Amino acid sequence: MIRSFKSPMEYVQGRDALSQLGDRVAPIAETALVLGDSDVLEIVGDQAEASLEGSDVDATLEEFGGESSETEIDRITAVAREVDADVIVGAGGGKALDTAKAVRENVGGAMVSMPTIASTDSPTSSLSVIYSDDGEFERYRFYESHPDLVLVDTSIIAGAPVRFFASGIGDAMATWFEADAVHRTDGENFFDEDPTYAAHSLSSLCYDLLRDHGVSSIRAVENGIVTESVEAVTEANTLLSGLGFENGGLAAAHSIHNGLTQLEETHHATHGEKVNFGTLTQLVLEGRSNAFIADVIDFSVDVGLPVTLAGLGVEDPSHDDLDRVAQATVADEETIHNAFDVSSDEVRDAMIAADELGSERLS
Repeated sequence: MIRSFKSPMEYVQGRDALSQLGDRVAPIAETALVLGDSDVLEIVGDQAEASLEGSDVDATLEEFGGESSETEIDRITAVAREVDADVIVGAGGGKALDTAKAVRENVGGAMVSMPTIASTDSPTSSLSVIYSDDGEFERYRFYESHPDLVLVDTSIIAGAPVRFFASGIGDAMATWFEADAVHRTDGENFFDEDPTYAAHSLSSLCYDLLRDHGVSSIRAVENGIVTESVEAVTEANTLLSGLGFENGGLAAAHSIHNGLTQLEETHHATHGEKVNFGTLTQLVLEGRSNAFIADVIDFSVDVGLPVTLAGLGVEDPSHDDLDRVAQATVADEETIHNAFDVSSDEVRDAMIAADELGSERLS
């Protein structure tokens, strides 16, 4: 039995951490390409450029198109080669960061994850989720190297819309339930090896921080302020969830997310919102008690996460719609097989049951 644990080279988090970007990049690079969408560049572009230039790192800002698709990756790769960038700085949400990781893989050099929202566990990972140009999940793309630096400025995180912060809680909450399912069924982590005890423990800590600080942190972000609860949940959403899912393994919740992307109505829902419904469905598949699932639903509602298909934009789905989602969920390459031996019919029925339980809570 071989167990493995892999991680980024450096993780930095705190109020005004962006000011340290140049000092931390200078030892590893001379020319930076900073990638972010128009809104993100408006928020961090000038400060990132000033910090890099102040440390003698040439900086070019490039606007991200919005999808971590092969088309966008190829376009940004050409830009990186044109400016001879030896570090790619991805700023923004998971799709921008995943695109930056793919570009680094294409051109070489270093990579910096600089999330401006604590909405996913993408920043620390050595993989990209690749979507079509229309936003449908296509595949995972794996890399040998993790980001060289993950830089999280919690003053920026707290200033972002609270929906993104809540979304990160949904994504991070799944980390524990999936890692624990993999642990109990002797499944594998993302590196096709056995998870370490450390990965299982970090995933548990991730969940504990969310339950202890989740509601308080949401209230703080609603007011645009940084508190110790915001620091705790940002760390859970970003660092602990990232280390947990890669090293502890994924199971059903993320496969159900991937299946849900087959329905165009869900494309407005965030990654973490869809994952949260996947978590509830996984708990039904596991046969968890009504009281246990009700507790998770209550917490989800308290932090503003959807607990029904309607909450994801799918009003009155047809039998064919749910079958399509379920069949995509159990595709051969999906992570659900890491811990579950289930059919598409069982997944469909579990989604219906989870939706009913969520609807009862909201009625």
